[in-house]
Amino acid sequence: MESETRSFTALPCNDFVEILASKDAVPGGGGASALVGSIGVALGHMVGSLTLGKKKYAAVEEDIQRCQQKANFLAKRLLDLMDEDARAFEPLSKAYGLPHATPEETARKAQVMEQALLTACGAPMEILRACAEAIDLMAEYAAKGSRLALSDAGAGAALLKGALQAASLNIYINAKSLQDRAEADRLTAEADRLVAEYGAKADEIFSAVQREIR
Repeated sequence: MESETRSFTALPCNDFVEILASKDAVPGGGGASALVGSIGVALGHMVGSLTLGKKKYAAVEEDIQRCQQKANFLAKRLLDLMDEDARAFEPLSKAYGLPHATPEETARKAQVMEQALLTACGAPMEILRACAEAIDLMAEYAAKGSRLALSDAGAGAALLKGALQAASLNIYINAKSLQDRAEADRLTAEADRLVAEYGAKADEIFSAVQREIR
């Protein structure tokens, strides 16, 4: 089955890892980061599931319910982005193979490449944004969720930071080749900001959890 129609989210874990390890262009770092991000969010959701309905946490019941709704949305969104990232890479993969023997072909290839590079930045940027939102949620789970599942909130934060950093590399490598330097700078600046701000926040969550459970 061609990669355009394949849904990586429907694959068993072992099949996904096998394809990821192969020479196939997709899935790659973007799809892997989306999956890791979704797993990170799911860990937060698990903390919420273990908190809801407990008398000890009645005061935060409404807060956790709100977090659960957001976490459910983000986990599904990140899984969808696995396939979006693969689809977004297809035009770029084809653009690299375009002929460039004549000035006309070279100009055409440059035009197609520019659009394909922009398209290829789209899904990774959405992964970054979703992971940032999820790290905010993880802070709330760590602060208000069941202390019996606190380690899972810390693990979720660590995974989300990894997904955040991994997805940013897809932005950087594609933006570097853009001819539109203003757009390249805008994309890299947003990636820089999200990685710096939310990477630090994930570290804070992890350290706070570590201090409490050790």
